[in-house]
Amino acid sequence: MPWTTSEGEKNVLDVKALLDEMKASPYEEIAVNAPHTGVVTFAVTEEGQWAEGPGKEPVSEPGSVVAHLERERNNKPIFAPQRGQIVHIANELEGRFVEAGTPLLTIRHFLTKQEVLDRILQKALFLFIAPERAMYYFVPEVDSKIRTKGSRSVRVHDGDEIFILSRMKRETSLAYSGPEGIIYTVYFQPNKNVDGGEPLIGVCPEDQLDAIQDVVNRVQSEWQEQE
Repeated sequence: MPWTTSEGEKNVLDVKALLDEMKASPYEEIAVNAPHTGVVTFAVTEEGQWAEGPGKEPVSEPGSVVAHLERERNNKPIFAPQRGQIVHIANELEGRFVEAGTPLLTIRHFLTKQEVLDRILQKALFLFIAPERAMYYFVPEVDSKIRTKGSRSVRVHDGDEIFILSRMKRETSLAYSGPEGIIYTVYFQPNKNVDGGEPLIGVCPEDQLDAIQDVVNRVQSEWQEQE
């Protein structure tokens, strides 16, 4: 279904309401489950403690150790998947054998500005989706323009062949399908596989750029991150 101007305006208004909802509940709760069977020992002992998540690539450190599972005399650590506050620990499981998938604890992860922006933009923009798991590249002329002037210098139209899909040593061109607009966000990285169904680019109709930027500015100025 094409994106009309009225649809775009409605989308931006909904996004502003979403930002208000996020302010009212600025976190997500992440369940940490046993990845396999074993005897559990908790490395954290009190609710309210903070755990660190994994570091950023390319040199990525694991997160804080929150528990251990012992199986066949092998003691394997369980790391926090995100930075956050531990709000629940299943202390009754301490020293007991658990099955894979058993909930062990819950981490309350407070959203960063970037995470809020990512969520809002994925709702506000038109997302062009990868049709299959593969590596994706921009065609040379588009890639060159993005490298020198940024993605928002590129206007796309339905049917433009702007991608190269690379899979199993086979390369084919891939046409953009969607509303005319500016490439606002690029979600993929060259030389890395993208799963089918994941977004490649986010496109913004040109007459909605100011409205989208207003939302971005609001997040940058109003969102308070937890230290």
